[in-house]
Order: sequence, then C-alpha cells, then structure tokens
Amino acid sequence: MSDIIKLDSIQDYNELLGVETYHPLVSVVDMSQLEVIRHSRKNFGFYCIILKQLDCGPLIYGRNQYDYREGTLVFVSPGQVAGINDNGETRNPRGWILMFHPDLLRGTLLDRQIKNYSFFSYESNEALHMSERERHIIINCFNEIREELEHAIDKHSKQIIAANIEVLLNHCVRFYDRQFVTREIVNRDLLSRFENLLDDYFNSNKPQKLGLPSVAWCSGELHLSANYFGDLIKKETGKSAQEYIQLVTIEWAKKLLSEGNRSVSEIAYTLGFKYPHHLSRLFKKVVGVTPNKYKSVS
Repeated sequence: MSDIIKLDSIQDYNELLGVETYHPLVSVVDMSQLEVIRHSRKNFGFYCIILKQLDCGPLIYGRNQYDYREGTLVFVSPGQVAGINDNGETRNPRGWILMFHPDLLRGTLLDRQIKNYSFFSYESNEALHMSERERHIIINCFNEIREELEHAIDKHSKQIIAANIEVLLNHCVRFYDRQFVTREIVNRDLLSRFENLLDDYFNSNKPQKLGLPSVAWCSGELHLSANYFGDLIKKETGKSAQEYIQLVTIEWAKKLLSEGNRSVSEIAYTLGFKYPHHLSRLFKKVVGVTPNKYKSVS
C-alpha cells in the first residue's frame, strides 16, 4: 500500500482498525484486542497518542543511538503524516491508541492549553521513552478515558474526558522533563555541537548569504525538530534557543568590535543583520551599552 490514508474523523481510524466507535470525537483502543495492524502512512485530522508496548531495541535519536526498551509514546497532531509504508503488518499487536478530535476540546480549559504541549510537534525519533512505572501511569490514564467512554454520553462527558486527557498530557510533560535530565550527557553533547555549529556559521560567508542563523536552521542541521530542540536548549541553559543564538551573535559582535577598525554597519552586515540598527538595538539590550560605546572603552 503506497498511498497515504487520509483520516479526517475518529470514525475513519476506528473503521481502519476494525473497532467500535463509542464517541464521534474521541476513542481509546487497546491494540492487544486486535488480531492484526496493517502498516500504512496516515494523514491525521485529529490528535493521536500511541503507546508502543514492545521491545523497541536501539532507537535513533538525532544522530545518536539509544537503547530504551520499557515503552515508547508517540504524539501526532492534526495535519501530520505518521506511520510506515512497507506493505507489512503486525500480528497480535500490543499497545494503546488515544485519538481525539480538536472539536472535543471546544469550550474546555484544554482548548486554550493544547498548543503549549510542544511534544505534539516533535519528530517520531524524539518520542517519549518511558520506564515501567511511567508506562503504568499512562495506561491508567487510557483506562480512565475508556471507562468514561463506556458510559452513556451526557452533558458532563466532554468536560470529564477533556480533563482526563489533560491529566495524561501533564504526566507526559513530567516524563519528558525526566527524559531531558536522564540524558544530560547526551544533551551536553548536543549543546556543544550547537555552539560549534554557530561558530562555524559565523566563520563562514553564510551570514551574508542567509542572514542570522534561525532556530529552524540550527535544529535542522542537528537533525531535531524545532520544538524538541528549543525545549532541550531551554532545559539545559534556562534560555530559549532564539535567546541563546542572540547571545552568541553578540559575543561575535564584541569580538569583531575589539579586533579591528570596522564600523558597526560593516559588522552588522558581516553577522547577517539586515539593518545596522537591528544590531545596535540587540547589542544595547544584551550588553547595556551601544556598540560604539563598547568599542570606545574596549
């Protein structure tokens, strides 16, 4: 099967899996109750959280390989394409699928908060790899939602289900925080590669051709999604990736101001600023004085 299957509704995915639809906007599927899952790429029109309960073996994470076997949680947001396309199938699968349509969240607190869960924009190789204890907590959350779906739908159903989904997502935030911490050595290596990437950028003619380095460009060069990269840098440095790029840029500006007789305008264009006053404004914000003032006292 080479085509991408478009799944606009919860009913579409339930039919593909061969399970009953209890609610038009949300579904929980225990994959152990399925005989087979056929592999395909799918374009999702709703949110989907997939728990893979299997021995994942070595996982590629950026350019590095990790061995984390307790479980993997993958997040998909509306409009994303996910899955594999090898015309194969998995018999007697194990795991869980939670799917919920954005319309389910309308009028709930989660509707305003859902975009804050940045892991919905992570790549699949940035999935959440859980311990046994964490996996049981997530499965309990799935079961809570499924039990609510088995009741007759009433005026309270929407708020209760949305609240349970929010609890699940907040657990995932906690577990991702743990994952960032437990991979501290790897993260430090990434930060070092990020710093080297920026130094190489400013040592080349890229700033004159491409402008200032962007978060998207840096994350792409490091083979990470922009959101995962930004969250990781924030955990490691306390600053956003954009703020970190700005600090490195200003360090380069200070270096160039101290080295020679180039004007502020020349330095601005050398570093990739579109207009010299943009450098002056950022420099004063970070350093506390203008570039010319800094140059006169350095």
